[in-house]
Amino acid sequence: MIHGLLGRKIGMTQIFSETGERIPVTVVQVGPVTVVQVKTKEKDGYESVQVGFEPITHEKRITKPMRGHFKDVTPTKHLHEFPVDDISGVQVGQTFDLSIFAEGERVRVSGTSKGRGFQGVIKRHNFSGGPGGHGSKFHRAPGSIGNRTFPGRVFAGKRMPGHMGAKRVTVNNLEISRIVPEKNLLLIRGAIPSHNGALVEIRKLYGAAK
Repeated sequence: MIHGLLGRKIGMTQIFSETGERIPVTVVQVGPVTVVQVKTKEKDGYESVQVGFEPITHEKRITKPMRGHFKDVTPTKHLHEFPVDDISGVQVGQTFDLSIFAEGERVRVSGTSKGRGFQGVIKRHNFSGGPGGHGSKFHRAPGSIGNRTFPGRVFAGKRMPGHMGAKRVTVNNLEISRIVPEKNLLLIRGAIPSHNGALVEIRKLYGAAK
């Protein structure tokens, strides 16, 4: 069995448990994915399965190298590799859907965080800042970033203003609250990275270390 799937984040909503507990969930439209390439230790040095997600509908967007790579399957917009339990049981053209997951299962979700542009140290690094009253000249500034003649430079890694967000973020140990198989929907408890409509990766926890 494959250890993960790709999906699109739809947005957040809420559901209620049998006991009446309100549960905030993120709705993700997952898969199905098609096996494009099977990688083995003999040929590639490791075992993995390359899958494709979201078929390409316009012929003009398929290049000649892509036609060669997708010669046995329908060309897709996205390619991704996942580990599998038994590589011998996987073939090119095979499909996987959200049936590999179960309600109550714990997963890890990876995506690209929202881009925030150039931000100061208070928003970017959660600095406290200075007094907000009149007369103060130290409100949202970072303060001193170095010393005197020695060391005479700013140390690498100093937290300063700069570009915030638009980075790959992984959240572990999220619970699958509900599965809607007829619509290929996963309802994951809590928030996950990325904006609505973004591509996200959902992996089984036991396959994370492989």
